[in-house]
Order: sequence, then structure tokens, then C-alpha cells
Amino acid sequence: QVITGGHYDVDCYVEDPNGKAIYKETKKQYDSFPHHTELEGVYTFCFSNEFSTFSHKTVYFDLQVGDEPPILPAMSSRVTALTQMESACVTIHEALNTVIDSQTHYRLREAQDRSRAEDLNGRVSYWSVGETLILFVVSVGQVMLLKSFFTEKRPGSGGSST
Repeated sequence: QVITGGHYDVDCYVEDPNGKAIYKETKKQYDSFPHHTELEGVYTFCFSNEFSTFSHKTVYFDLQVGDEPPILPAMSSRVTALTQMESACVTIHEALNTVIDSQTHYRLREAQDRSRAEDLNGRVSYWSVGETLILFVVSVGQVMLLKSFFTEKRPGSGGSST
């Protein structure tokens, strides 16, 4: 997910260890890509911003590798009915996973909102400084104009007086 920058979109691609592209998307803000690996080795992923060279972007990504291990060791070896305590543990575990996902979502939204607020704060600050300078220049100009209305212009002192 693109958190900040530009139009909130990036290019992304994923390659397997042989260099074959297994995922390629352009100008995406948010996407999910589930993939079951068939080859062992280093998978490469790249986020590109080449179409928008003037804006810097922040990207959040989450890698989930492998299946989640069973909560109770006995759950993986045999199929059986769960006791009330085991059932409650599984329910609580699933609820906590939902909470973790929600917190991640709220953190991402907070980061986006913080970026927008900081950008707006900077713009308002520059605008305020500009208005202050303009106000100062106008004030000095008005004082000088008013002063020129009330000063007498005396004739030059170079002639004879009679």
C-alpha cells in the first residue's frame, strides 16, 4: 500500500529465483498478491516510481511466509473435538489476529493523515510568512505616503532675499 506521495501509486513486480516475472502491476495504490512458491531460492520484488520522478513515496508491504503453526500441539497430529478451554483459546487467538490487522490498518491511515497534515502545516506557514511580509511592506508604504502629504516643500535656499 502506498502511504504517501504523488497520486499514491507505484509500479511493482515480483520475480522467482530463475528471473521469471510472477507478478507485475503498474500504477497501483493497494494490492494483495498470494503466491505458493514452487522453487527454493531468493525471490525479488521491486517497487518503482519511474513515472513520477518528482514525488517521493512511502510504501508499506507485509510478507507472510508459511502457514501459521497450530495453537495447540495436539491439533496438528490428530483430528479430535476440542474441549471448551481449547475452543475458547482458538476463538481468542482468531480475535487477536483480527485486532492486529485492524491496528495495522489504523497505523497506515494515521501515517497518511500525518503526512497530509505536515504538508498542510508547511503550506500554511509559508503563506503566513508571505502575508506578514506583504502587510509590512504595505504598512511602510502607507506611512511614507501619509508623511509626504504633511511635509512642506520649501523652496531652494540659493537666491537673495529682499
